[in-house]
Order: sequence, then C-alpha cells, then structure tokens
Amino acid sequence: MRAAPILVVATLGVALTACTSFNTDNGTGTASGECAVVASGAQSDAVSVKGDFGAAPEVTIDAPLEIESTQRTVLIEGDGEVVELGANVRVDYQLFDAGTGQPIGGTEFAEGSAQLLPMDAQQLIPGIVDVLNCTPVGSRIVGALESADAWGEQGQPDLGVAGGTDIVLVADVVEIAPPPLERADGEDQPPVEGMPTVVLDENGAPTITLPATEPPAEFQLAVLKKGDGPVVQQGQNVVVHYTGINWNTGVVFDSSWERGAPATFNTRQVIGGFTAALEGQTVGSQVLVVIPPDQGYGAAGAPPDIGGTDTIVFVVDILGTA
Repeated sequence: MRAAPILVVATLGVALTACTSFNTDNGTGTASGECAVVASGAQSDAVSVKGDFGAAPEVTIDAPLEIESTQRTVLIEGDGEVVELGANVRVDYQLFDAGTGQPIGGTEFAEGSAQLLPMDAQQLIPGIVDVLNCTPVGSRIVGALESADAWGEQGQPDLGVAGGTDIVLVADVVEIAPPPLERADGEDQPPVEGMPTVVLDENGAPTITLPATEPPAEFQLAVLKKGDGPVVQQGQNVVVHYTGINWNTGVVFDSSWERGAPATFNTRQVIGGFTAALEGQTVGSQVLVVIPPDQGYGAAGAPPDIGGTDTIVFVVDILGTA
C-alpha cells in the first residue's frame, strides 16, 4: 500500500494532492489555542478494527458507509503528550473509500514508516486535522470524514478517488515531533564565485541576485550555512523554507517565506535537482542550488513561470526532518 498524498499544499510545483479547496470552517481545524474534540458517532463506531497499536490494522467497513458529519472514535487511548494545532505529528495511517470499503493508501505500520503531518488545515486535509487534534500519543483512532472535510468535490484523481467521496481513516499517533527551526542557524560558509548572491532580511527571508551571465548548463550547489542537526536521508520528510527564482527571467516564482509558513514534503516528491540539494545535508543548513531544465521541470517547464529551457535557482533553509 503506497502512501496517500493527504497534504493539501502544492510544493515546488509537485502537488501532494490534486485538491486545494476544502471546507475548513469545521471547528478544530480552524481553532487557535483550543482543544475541541470531534465526537464519535454511528459511522466512526461502525468501523471494525483489529490489531494492536503499532501493528498494521485489520479493517472491516460495512460499505457503503454514508458519513453525515466528520466523527472520531478512539479505539486505543494513549497516555502520551496530547496533539495540538500547530504541532508536527508522526502518524501511521490507512485510508479507505467509505462507499466501497476499499483501501486508498497509507503507511506500512512499521518502524520508521510514520509520516510527519503538520497540524494545519491549510497544509493537511482538514478532516484529518480535526480527528487528530486533542489525541494523546499512543492512541489508535478511527476517523469518519465527510467528503467536504477530505478531498471535496474535486476528489483525488491520482488515487482514483472521485469527487464527493467520504473517507475512513485509521491512524496510530506515534509521536509529536520537535518543532522545526524558524530559520537556518548554521555556521556561515564562504561564498562560491560565479554563483548567485544571497542577502537575508531580519527574519531570514532571502533576496537572490543573479549574475549578469548566461545560466550554467550544469547543476550547481553551494552550502551557505552549515547546520549541526540530523542528516537528511533518502526519501525522508523534511520541513523547509525556500525561495525559487527563474535565472532566465529574474522572476521569483515561488516562496514559502512569502506565504509565511514553511513547507513539509518528502524528498522524493519534488523535482530531481531539489532532491539532490537536500539529501545528505544537515538540519540548520541553508543551501543555494542552480537547477538546469533536465533536473528541474524538463522540456515541458512549469507554465506560466518556468519555460522548458529555463534554469531555476533556489535558496533553501532546512528546518527539520522526520
């Protein structure tokens, strides 16, 4: 079973879900500093789940299960720290189509398989934020998500999920991850001649100045700050701040700094040059990477901001890993 893309935001041109228009006005997903528990109900109680916490669950759904409102049933109540909005939580999970009872995707429920999820309804499916909120670490829950709190009317075509599909979630809350850094805090490194220059504002957001030359044909990478945190592993989830600029046009085409929140994604869910820039680096580092088309968006580009022959540049703060 492959991991289902339950994150909402489009990150570096690679959408982790096909839908970005959700109903987020549903209580806990938009509350601030509150812990409003989603109540159990007939639909969440009707899902049969066998197995111990940490082991792959055996799930039976008497389909079709029509979900009237998002509900949560606690099957195993943990005694750990309680999940709150704004946290980053590691979760093993399985997702099911409530109408058919068929699996959609999930994690392996094995050592190291738990996925890092931001408790933020702007980044994560709002219904999942709702049912995870206020849950102690060590708990196993069932979430019955009405479609408006899942992938909505757009569905998730990559997974064969039609619009208007209700979803069942079975999740083990494994751990609350330490908060990521706010900005790269590593030791400054010498600049590399010929590379773009970077100036940071007081909050750490970069301004990139491109050389008045043709873009290089080869991939280039420079470490601007060297952090002393964990090394980013292959296929690992990371939390980053980044700004991307098109060398050919000088236009900034994407920036998490401008959005006001870092991005969370897997290193294998982005363009190849971005993967190469992250894996092997350390948390707390800031890197500058120049990515030619063959390691970026290829001949198709990423219209309207990136053409098929354009070279792109990123400055990336590596804030955390999972």
